[in-house]
Amino acid sequence: MKFINYLESITGIGIYPLVSLMIFFMFFALVTLYVIKADKSYINKVKNIPVSNELQ
Repeated sequence: MKFINYLESITGIGIYPLVSLMIFFMFFALVTLYVIKADKSYINKVKNIPVSNELQ
């Protein structure tokens, strides 16, 4: 018996892909909003960390 046959026998299994898609979409929407609203000076400071000699 294939794995898909086991999944088809579970009642209400169809909601899980929808919930997963919603979580995925909301996560990337929130990350996008964070990036758009982030302070540009902070972004530049963090961007230069790998090449900076400053220790904090």
